[in-house]
Amino acid sequence: MAFSFSSLMVTLALGFLVVFTGKSSAQLSTNFYSKTCPKLLNTVKSAVQSAVSKERRMGASLLRLHFHDCFVNGCDGSILLDDTSSFTGEKTSGPNINSARGFEVVDDIKSKVEKVCPGVVSCADILAIAARHSVAILGGPSWNVKLGRRDSKTASLAAANSGVIPPPTSTLSNLINRFQAKGLSAKDMVALSGAHTIGQARCVAFRNRIYNESNIESSFAKNRRGNCPRATGSGDNNLAPLDFQSPNKFDNQYYKHLLNQKGLLHSDQILFNGGSTDSLVSTYASNSKTFNSDFAAAMIKMGDISPLTGSIGEIRKNCRRPN
Repeated sequence: MAFSFSSLMVTLALGFLVVFTGKSSAQLSTNFYSKTCPKLLNTVKSAVQSAVSKERRMGASLLRLHFHDCFVNGCDGSILLDDTSSFTGEKTSGPNINSARGFEVVDDIKSKVEKVCPGVVSCADILAIAARHSVAILGGPSWNVKLGRRDSKTASLAAANSGVIPPPTSTLSNLINRFQAKGLSAKDMVALSGAHTIGQARCVAFRNRIYNESNIESSFAKNRRGNCPRATGSGDNNLAPLDFQSPNKFDNQYYKHLLNQKGLLHSDQILFNGGSTDSLVSTYASNSKTFNSDFAAAMIKMGDISPLTGSIGEIRKNCRRPN
């Protein structure tokens, strides 16, 4: 993750964004489906539990889908749309190709939800609920998910490739600016980065760090090199855990690794590298309750990014294509 624009432009953009998203997100509510789909939350929870029990990594994948959806034109389910002969979606963008996963699980959740309340619940809301359950199932916090989003009829490959999703090479200022542009503070950014306490990254995302960076613990770098050859194109898709100690448990271990220069990605370690976010990393490393609370609050804020509400968009019958 990363940020960088002029501070003035960021401030102006943020001001307009808050005004814009505030009107839309105000229409979201935690009880949006209480009458139209009372079995929704339990239905999604059961499906996520089943998927995570089969593959623990799936919890991280579902959480990541929600993040990558929200950062590209808002939380509108656009990341789920398949390419067709006349349409190119976001799945082949740089941040998503050979990386974003869990689409079959979303299909399964959607089919189960359609059985209990057909044509009522959006795919964008399913992503938000699945992300919450994924975190809770893996030992992390829970929160009240605001609902009422509708699905976009389009997606944007250009937007997904534009850098709004901060790359693993991001500088600290780039991370901060990218998040501020979405109405999220530096504190939110550091808390949301804690999602890297679960899941894995591809060699191509951390190769430069383990071979060329100096702010990395030597034995950690050596271990990671064993599964990530120096040569570009060799083992690009080989995986390594973002948190090597407890990769399938949502805890605060990620921050403890940063204190010891054992962040896997450049954009991880930059959070604790003598900059303005060092104190937050230290706080989260020493206080899991504070991290859990701040993470939950940041997830709620992220879910408020430019939702489609009212009569805008649609409720997709199939998450992979517009109606």
